[in-house]
Amino acid sequence: MLSQYHWSRAWRTASTCARQQSTAAASRARPKTIFSGIQPTGVPHLGNYLGALRQWVKLQDEAAPGDRIFYSVVDLHAITMPQSPHVLRQNTLETYASLLAVGLDPNRSVVFSQQDVLEHTQLMWILSCHASMGYLARMTQWKTKTGVSDDANPMETSASDKPALKLGLFSYPVLQAADILLYQTTHVPVGEDQQQHLEFARELANTMNHAYCRGPVSPESSWTGFPLPQTILSPAKRIMSLRDPTKKMSKSDPNPESRILITDSRQDIEKKIKHALTDSIQGISYDRALRPGVSNLIDIMYHMDESNFTSPDQIARDMFGANVTMKAMKEQVAKTIVDRLAPIRDRYLETMARPSEDVAQQMYRGAVEARTRARDTLDQLKTAMGLRGPNSPL
Repeated sequence: MLSQYHWSRAWRTASTCARQQSTAAASRARPKTIFSGIQPTGVPHLGNYLGALRQWVKLQDEAAPGDRIFYSVVDLHAITMPQSPHVLRQNTLETYASLLAVGLDPNRSVVFSQQDVLEHTQLMWILSCHASMGYLARMTQWKTKTGVSDDANPMETSASDKPALKLGLFSYPVLQAADILLYQTTHVPVGEDQQQHLEFARELANTMNHAYCRGPVSPESSWTGFPLPQTILSPAKRIMSLRDPTKKMSKSDPNPESRILITDSRQDIEKKIKHALTDSIQGISYDRALRPGVSNLIDIMYHMDESNFTSPDQIARDMFGANVTMKAMKEQVAKTIVDRLAPIRDRYLETMARPSEDVAQQMYRGAVEARTRARDTLDQLKTAMGLRGPNSPL
């Protein structure tokens, strides 16, 4: 996480155009533009759903007239790590079908594949010409992916016994910033582990605004600048592995019983919850430190059915008062999951039963719509930078 100095500096150095935008926004209700992305890892698991996708649907359903919403399958981010071409293509379709299954509506949200919108990589190059190597070196993702220490120097990784650091992985946050800024995004739903990247996007937005939008530095510019995107954090806590509740639920875990996919059958869900690691303490109680396995199951039950519970603690107290056994508790958790995921599973199977070319074409139509907004942003920025004339036909 960046220091408080960097966070406050981002606000202090806001350019004239950014301040003008803030003043205008204060005087009237400004429509929101929401962007978020998901890597194409195939069918999402329960942690993805509760931590992000369900919130995406809520933001779509509660959007005001004039709000614009963009959700992307970020396949260009996926290739920062080795990928099988066939698996990547299939995973992209499965991820897109999953987004439709959880409730995203292409008539209300623009849902598309990142690589179909070429402006993402064009803006990434422009931003990379203004991004600080030192800032990128402090980011945590490339260190996690390459397995180096937190104080590692990117120029020294090739000399270690760890995998050599590739430029794409190191500059991942620049592409992520381009994803966000390309649509003039005002709000970004992200998990806690992505807040550092959003701060980086804000820093780049400030840098570009200061350099190129209308103001003392560029008085002749007509570009109004990038909004400074705000974070929308998910209310759901991290959902942990069913086999090791001290670790986050993940698709990379080699044990398939560690996670529940949103398309799992009733039998699979019941089996995985039955085998979920708990403890031998008598009774049901909620304590994430002392009883991580039990607490994880209670968290899942609560977040899957929040309308019927006030808190995870309440669920535990009610079960304790009713002398609910561990076996019975797991059965209740499994039933809650099955009831909520059954319609999602049905919609997913319906989409995947269509010809793959049909699904891919639907996804491409979303990209065509996304490019309209992306081109407008990029054209204005290019004009402000002198990369094209104000009346250029290109």
